[in-house]
Amino acid sequence: MCGIVGIVNDREDISNGHTIIRNMTKALSKRGPDEEGVFLEKHCNLGHRRLSIIDIENGKQPMSCQFNEATYTIVYNGQIYNTKELRETLLENGFEFKGHSDTEILLKSYIFYGKDVCKHLNGIFAFAIWNSKTEEIFVARDHFGIKPLYYSIVGNNLIFASEVKAIFEHPMSKPILDKTGISELFGIGPSHTPGISPFKGIHELEPAHFMVFNKNYFKKEEYWKLQTKEHTDDLETTCEKIRFLLKDSIERQLVSDVPLCCLLSGGLDSSIITAYASKYYKEKYGRKLSTFSVDYVDNDKNFVKSDFQPNSDNYFIDLMVKEFDTDHHKIVLDTPELYKGLEDAMIARDFPGMADVDSSYLLFFREVKKQAKVTLSGECSDEIFGGYPWYFRKDSLESNTFPWSLAISERQNLLNPEIAKKINLKEYIDQQYQHSLSKVEFLPSDSEINRLQRKLIYLTSNWFMQTLLDRTDRMSMYNGFEVRVPFCDYRIVEYVWNIPWEMKAYKGREKGLLRLAMEGVLPDEIIHRKKSPYPKTHNPNYTKIVKEGLTNIMKDKNAPINGLLNRDYILEIIDTEGKAFTRPWFGQLMTGPQLMAYLIQVNTWLEKYQPEILI
Repeated sequence: MCGIVGIVNDREDISNGHTIIRNMTKALSKRGPDEEGVFLEKHCNLGHRRLSIIDIENGKQPMSCQFNEATYTIVYNGQIYNTKELRETLLENGFEFKGHSDTEILLKSYIFYGKDVCKHLNGIFAFAIWNSKTEEIFVARDHFGIKPLYYSIVGNNLIFASEVKAIFEHPMSKPILDKTGISELFGIGPSHTPGISPFKGIHELEPAHFMVFNKNYFKKEEYWKLQTKEHTDDLETTCEKIRFLLKDSIERQLVSDVPLCCLLSGGLDSSIITAYASKYYKEKYGRKLSTFSVDYVDNDKNFVKSDFQPNSDNYFIDLMVKEFDTDHHKIVLDTPELYKGLEDAMIARDFPGMADVDSSYLLFFREVKKQAKVTLSGECSDEIFGGYPWYFRKDSLESNTFPWSLAISERQNLLNPEIAKKINLKEYIDQQYQHSLSKVEFLPSDSEINRLQRKLIYLTSNWFMQTLLDRTDRMSMYNGFEVRVPFCDYRIVEYVWNIPWEMKAYKGREKGLLRLAMEGVLPDEIIHRKKSPYPKTHNPNYTKIVKEGLTNIMKDKNAPINGLLNRDYILEIIDTEGKAFTRPWFGQLMTGPQLMAYLIQVNTWLEKYQPEILI
């Protein structure tokens, strides 16, 4: 796992631009604390920050390879999980290898397959490959955008980087916030529309896309998408295939030349990974698997049961640790830490995010990093297998908008009244919602409920899941720590996509089919546990501290948030502690305290990035 940057200029000589490319590369030092490398050529500069995981000696980047009188140079962030198969194919076709890094395999796979290379990859990746002979760059991103990639075209320059902060190190790139950016932040946020960033002129390379840039053209192309087709397997065969795919995905992702662990919450998803990984570790290495969980000071005293968080984790974690004999570590975070971490979490994302849901991840990973460098997480199972409450709630099913974000009028009220006259958030949200739905493919045989759930699963996978993947990548890589997500193997997603909802929601349960498939693999108590999301703090001191923090910001009438947002409405939110939002205002966890924390992040973001506001 790493950070990558690049500048391609098809008209000017930029070979002496070492200061710019080094500044861009340095901006990503937290993503890659182990090594730095740059590549300078007349029309292309590349930079790389490395987090060393595989083949530490032979995996250095930028990496170059000569083939048929051309030189190819790669910068790459990610992990390829089918390297064994790729390597065998390449060896059969005359390629040789200096080491066993997936970087070398990826580079030579591109030389062999060309622009079709992504169709042969199973992994998480964002990479760029420069062909010095044709003076063309190929840039690609994985199927679900697990690894980030942003770009901007300014003058004759294509500028790209793993994070936006690195693009701003280029002197021609400036932070600008326009109507679209404001609509993204306050209509869609902390999610975002695929391909769009809040900053004008800075784009995201969409998941499952590649782009090509040379002196003649710039083009983007989608290399993969979900295919809708009949599911012909019976229930027993479906369960068998799910077990096979999960086991294979998990075991592929356990490869590492540095210490590796698993996250364990006692929920269904992390328990599945722990069960397979612990058995694999004992059989292959003869040792226990390390597992980690997170909790908060006084959470046991203050836990409040809800539809979105029905029970706490500790009992189920202890059950799993005993059952699978893992070396478990409990990380306990305190309220002041969560609050102080809001700024770092915002900087890690480059945007206001999921408030303490982000900062807790950042702090959790910071502690885990002291004992391991790589972990596996149960992220993405809920989107794929139908685990969220909104798949079952009538108000969500009939909302005609993104079901994790129903408080549209309240979001509009957040805008400064003068700005609100020019920006209609509902229109923007509706436009993005309808555009996304237009991409969903149905079968003539789909039942009414299956059509509805296809829509929800598509939306959740392409929007909400992206927010969580962004969170996971930014908060982990800010600590130089790698998180892998076995449920996001594209083979699993392809297969489960076409399973009818009536089977997927077996016995009317969230993730009912997945529960059935895990019978005999996990303890019954884990299988039947009601879904509970990543834990948040229930300590009332957190509400107190974010309320005080936002109050202090609002006392300063020159605070930048006052020019952008509705001061009177924010004061009302402070006074009521956000209780006007009777349900989470985003996702499952973000209620009143998280709304106040989000507004704190907005103000900090405006201060740190100082975007020019154009409306």
